[in-house]
Amino acid sequence: MISWRRVVRTALQFALLLFLGGYLYVNWDDYAHAFAQSAPHWGLLALSSMAVLVAYAVLIQTWRQVVVAWGEHLTFPTAMRIWFVSNLGKYVPGKVWAIAAMGTLAQDQGISPAAAMGSSVVVQLVNLVTGFGVFFIAGARVIDVPAGFMAGVFGLGVVLFGAPWLVPAGVRLLNAVTGRAVTLPHLPPRAIWWAAAGTALAWVLYGVAFQVFAAGMMDGAAPGTLGDWTAIFIGPYLLGFIAVFAPGGAGVREVAMAEALHRTGLAVGAMAALLVVSSRVWLTILEIVPGLIFLLVRPSRRSASSSNQ
Repeated sequence: MISWRRVVRTALQFALLLFLGGYLYVNWDDYAHAFAQSAPHWGLLALSSMAVLVAYAVLIQTWRQVVVAWGEHLTFPTAMRIWFVSNLGKYVPGKVWAIAAMGTLAQDQGISPAAAMGSSVVVQLVNLVTGFGVFFIAGARVIDVPAGFMAGVFGLGVVLFGAPWLVPAGVRLLNAVTGRAVTLPHLPPRAIWWAAAGTALAWVLYGVAFQVFAAGMMDGAAPGTLGDWTAIFIGPYLLGFIAVFAPGGAGVREVAMAEALHRTGLAVGAMAALLVVSSRVWLTILEIVPGLIFLLVRPSRRSASSSNQ
């Protein structure tokens, strides 16, 4: 008997591979030209890649701890596969695919729907808030952000971090007014704290990685401070993330990063273009390759609950 769920999943995986292939094909000339003009310091590039992979590990463990805060069990290897495969969804137009994929894959491992989807949404929202927080602390001068927008981010942060108490209070008020018995959603405070600590640390690691990467592309030395490079990386990344029409933030991130590099004077002209394009290649490889490996390798049949130690 045909499993329609399996058919739909296979079709989505095939569509995802087509999107990724097309994305790389369209931008390949820019990638090749950028690397042809460079003389990279491979030791520093390897070091920066290790920093990115450590940031990935922090984010994976962060998401895993949020799932555990919901009373579920998930091993790190299983969480790693789910995270990398679902992360490929960011290269499909629209930002909901990665969250939906993470929730679906987690449910396949025996995680409850509430914990699977809730943990995905919580981590993504907290990641957005902490990202802007680290960006403004690191050096918001590299990109002009309207004051009203920052006020909105601050308001989102207040609501988000107060959600474990605001949501139950709101449901109780709704029940009192309507006379109904709406199920009280459970959002453990620990889920918010784990997400905030882990995502903030990951953003800092991304900044360190980008500064080291820039040094590797600029004859072993990158001018400016760690705060400058952190802000130059985070600001464009977040702009690309909130641009729902751009798969992987393509185009939006590059324009913003080029502007930030020129604004600070850390890189201009050909060097700025080289950093913009090569950093995209660098992160694309580090994101896509592990995801494709996990996507194509048959996962274990054991559920997270049975394999958890």
